[in-house]
Amino acid sequence: MSSKPQALTSIGPMRAFAANSKKISVELIEINEKLFEFNKYMTEYYNQLSTTWGIAQKKVNLKVPEIPQDVEQIESVKRIWIDIFDNDFTELFDSKKFGDNYGNLVSKELELTKHWNNITNVILQSVNLPSKEEIDEVYKEIHSLKKRVSKLELKLKKEKRKNAE
Repeated sequence: MSSKPQALTSIGPMRAFAANSKKISVELIEINEKLFEFNKYMTEYYNQLSTTWGIAQKKVNLKVPEIPQDVEQIESVKRIWIDIFDNDFTELFDSKKFGDNYGNLVSKELELTKHWNNITNVILQSVNLPSKEEIDEVYKEIHSLKKRVSKLELKLKKEKRKNAE
């Protein structure tokens, strides 16, 4: 073996990994773009939540300016707090702006997951291991076989009881 570092990429799994490194690089570039968009939507999401919280808390403070003195007043403050926060957050969650932003946030998260899965599959392929999809397919088949075996065992027990009688 040569003492040169590039000699490592000419044998075994490193050769496959080097050949697939372009795919990984492309995925990483796309991940960075999606991550920027994801962070934008995440910032807006938390901005909407914190703004709604602040407005709701101000409404509570205006409605209950004094410190409660007994248990009944404390319960009254809790009911007011719950009602105001419930109304304000329900209004937020029902708004088109929140729905659009949340939909975009989830969409970008799913796109990021897709890119990470693609990178994982390239790496697994480089070292001759099965992909996640292939493993999932094996798990489905095992689950199906377990169900069939259980049904056959149950049927066999019924037949044995029937023959015993």
